[in-house]
Amino acid sequence: MIQARDVVKTYVDGDGTPVCVLDGMSLDVTQGEFVAVVGSSGSGKSTLLHLLGGLDVDYRGDISVGGVKLRGLGDKALAHFRNTHVGFVFQSFHLIPNLSAVENVLLPSHFGVAPPDARKRAEALLERVGLGAKKDRAPVRLSGGERQRVAIARALFGKPRLLLCDEPTGNLDAATGTGVIALFQELHREGLTVLCVTHEERMSAAAGRVLRLKDGQLVEERAGLQVATGGAP
Repeated sequence: MIQARDVVKTYVDGDGTPVCVLDGMSLDVTQGEFVAVVGSSGSGKSTLLHLLGGLDVDYRGDISVGGVKLRGLGDKALAHFRNTHVGFVFQSFHLIPNLSAVENVLLPSHFGVAPPDARKRAEALLERVGLGAKKDRAPVRLSGGERQRVAIARALFGKPRLLLCDEPTGNLDAATGTGVIALFQELHREGLTVLCVTHEERMSAAAGRVLRLKDGQLVEERAGLQVATGGAP
C-alpha cells in the first residue's frame, strides 16, 4: 500500500538555516496493516503524513501509495489521488462550521464526480459512526468526539484504501478517545489500511505495528504485522 524510498525533507527555519526532518527515510506498509508512527514533537511525524498523502511535494526520494507514484504528479492529478485513494483525519477536525454533519461528510463529492447516491452514502456513513440521528446538526452542536466521528465519516466517503490520521485523539478526553480508537480498530478489521502518527500510548497500543521517527529515520519499535481480510468500507 505504501512504499517510500530514501525520502529527504528539509525545511529552512526563520534564520535561514536548513533543517532536515526526514533524512533518507524508507517505509513499507502492507495492505490491511494498522501502523502507528510515534516520536517527539517536531520529529517530522506530520510532515511524513503530508508527504504520503500528496499534500507536500517538496522532497527528494520516491513515494508510491496504492500503486500510484507521487513523484512528478501535477496539482490536478494529486487532487484526484487524494480524493480517490486516501482519507485524512486530523486532530482539529477541520469541519465547516456553517454546514451540517451530513453536508460536511458530502464535501469530497464537490471535488470530483459526485456519485448518484452521494447523500445516501453520507447518511449511511454517519449511521456507521453512530451519528445518524444528528446528521442535520452543525458542528457547534456536537461534542469533540462527535465532531471527530463526522471527520472520520467524511474521510471514508470516497471509499479509500488508506486512512492517514494525524493525532486523531489529541483533542479528545480519555473516554471519548477510546471510542474513536475502537472505531479505527473496527475499520482496520474490515480491511482498511490505517497509518496514524501519534504521541499517545493508547493509540499506539491499538496498532499492529509501531514505528518511531527519530533523527529523520523510522525505527521498528514494535513488530507484529496484522493484515486484515475483507473489503474497505
